Amino acid sequence: MKITLKDGSIKEYGEAKSVYEIARDISEGLARAACAGEVNGELVDLRTIVDRDVELNIVTGAEEAGLSVIRHTAAHVLAEAVKRLYPEAKVTIGPAIADGFYYDFDAAPFSREDLDRIEAEMKKIIKEGREIKRFTLPKEEAIRWMQERDEPYKVELIQELPEDAVISFYDQGSFTDLCAGPHLMSTKGVKAYKLISSSMAYWRGDSNRARLQRIYGTAFCKKDELNAHLEKLEDARRRDHNKLGREMGLFTTVDVIGQGLPLFTPKGTKMIQKLQRWIEDLEDREWGYVRTRTPLMAKSDLYKISGHWDHYKEGMFVLGEEETDKEVFALRPMTCPFQYYVYKNEQHSYRDLPYRMGETSTLFRSEDSGEMHGLTRVRQFTISEGHLIVRPDQMTEEFKGCLALAKYCLQTLGVEEDVTYHLSKWDPDNREKYIGEPEVWEETQQHMRQILNELDISFVEDVGEAAFYGPKVDINARNVYGKDDTMITIQWDALLAEQFDMYYIDENGEKVRPYIIHRTSIGCYERTLAWLIEKYAGKFPTWLCAEQVRVLPISEKYEAYAESVRKKLAECGIDATADNRSEKIGFKIREARLDKLPYMLVVGQKEEEEGTVSVRSRFAGEEGTQKLEDFIDAIKKEIDTKEIRREEAQEEKKS
Repeated sequence: MKITLKDGSIKEYGEAKSVYEIARDISEGLARAACAGEVNGELVDLRTIVDRDVELNIVTGAEEAGLSVIRHTAAHVLAEAVKRLYPEAKVTIGPAIADGFYYDFDAAPFSREDLDRIEAEMKKIIKEGREIKRFTLPKEEAIRWMQERDEPYKVELIQELPEDAVISFYDQGSFTDLCAGPHLMSTKGVKAYKLISSSMAYWRGDSNRARLQRIYGTAFCKKDELNAHLEKLEDARRRDHNKLGREMGLFTTVDVIGQGLPLFTPKGTKMIQKLQRWIEDLEDREWGYVRTRTPLMAKSDLYKISGHWDHYKEGMFVLGEEETDKEVFALRPMTCPFQYYVYKNEQHSYRDLPYRMGETSTLFRSEDSGEMHGLTRVRQFTISEGHLIVRPDQMTEEFKGCLALAKYCLQTLGVEEDVTYHLSKWDPDNREKYIGEPEVWEETQQHMRQILNELDISFVEDVGEAAFYGPKVDINARNVYGKDDTMITIQWDALLAEQFDMYYIDENGEKVRPYIIHRTSIGCYERTLAWLIEKYAGKFPTWLCAEQVRVLPISEKYEAYAESVRKKLAECGIDATADNRSEKIGFKIREARLDKLPYMLVVGQKEEEEGTVSVRSRFAGEEGTQKLEDFIDAIKKEIDTKEIRREEAQEEKKS
């Protein structure tokens, strides 16, 4: 048989060989580094027997596929360690994931001390270096095998497989797991690993099923790779908005108020206020939006017309019971049905379109407790929501305009390079999830695909991620832990105008159904603030800071001058404070740095006599003495243009 290797060379053998044997024949070093093989593009065990002509790639830990095999094996080592230390724990699933692996257990919660004990036990298992062996059983025998070992979750997984399935297992001595593989040849192949954290999870992701304990870990080929990753995780923890935002005093949560209901302090409120005023002025003055204000709740009748009652009721906060109450209300999860009635309040001609409605909308969604995190997933949030009522011939240009507005907002915030674009499509195999006919969905998706291509925007297509009434473009950003969050959505809707009997009068005097664009320009303010906290590690652009300048008198003798400087700054629209505490100036400067302030103005006798300020910035350190008027002119320009000064400027100045 002929084995064609990745480099195009060919190996010939007269008898069947395992992938591992072929790797060893190529070189002993390759065999030691090998994690798996790719046979005709399919990832397989090193144990796999090759008995025909194939294309073969020997996969090492330097490749993502090989690293995944190492991590999958590490997950099994973790499970064995847990079973050794906690024999009553039940195992469920333990896959490799993007940055490591996890395993879910039906067990009591794990503390950090527990994780350390488990990690030590993993070290013992790895040192034992037991060979990992694969074997198979028919379905009924596999069920009995797991029943005898009292592993009900594994039994459930096997029961769902086809009757004629042959079930594979991997045995590593004192632990055997149901698994499709592939795995390393021995536990000794797991060399650089770390257990990161533990959390609660639900069996099969269903909040109505068993609560499990998930242990997250990671593994790499080499210690230095692991250490680099752990340093990256430590930086992520420092930037985590849920930690840093609380430390900076931007928001908090309180148990008696409820999970997913953040309280914003004056500082956090000021930042959201700046974002909100910017967006409202931008949309209304420069992009031709009219502003609406609509109720926070409505009768169920409204949501039945829109289809949300049938398709989204589980995600809504419903007030009342249909069986017992005359009127049932629900807090709004979106604004679209409300704004439609603003449009319908008057009759519109084709000349009135596009009709662009914007609203700063507070919305409510009944998120599962296990899904919520900080400001990124909450039960009450405020969004820069808008709906454009357009003629069909205007749809393409208006959709492009919504994309342009979103890109402008991202660019202004300094995050344009951090996002990915997704065309979120319907799933034709799940028809009950959507309204409308297949041809409408396919046509609208093709229009959106063409728009993205015309604008030279790179995007991926996600099946099943559309809303029930239309496809959309989702603009996603990755948080510090590598999870994608949707920041901005722009949606094409050719269906709901019919539901709400919306129309305009065309040039022939006929009633015509409009199209609708659902969109956000900056998305959810809470989520955007979380994103910016992590992006800038709390060192925000000056225009966005709740406190832009702090005036620091070097002693109490200069408090009056410091206060006069603060007043002049405030009169010019600059958010400034004066630190008149009886503390040494060095202490005040250190505190201002810890608060990540853009500017400090130190004032003393010389500054008072000359009407100047000594400027220190987060960007360039000591910037020297300046006339107060000159400083005000410079910072006002920075704020008005929303300039993003980089701290690298400090290094440039030093050099």
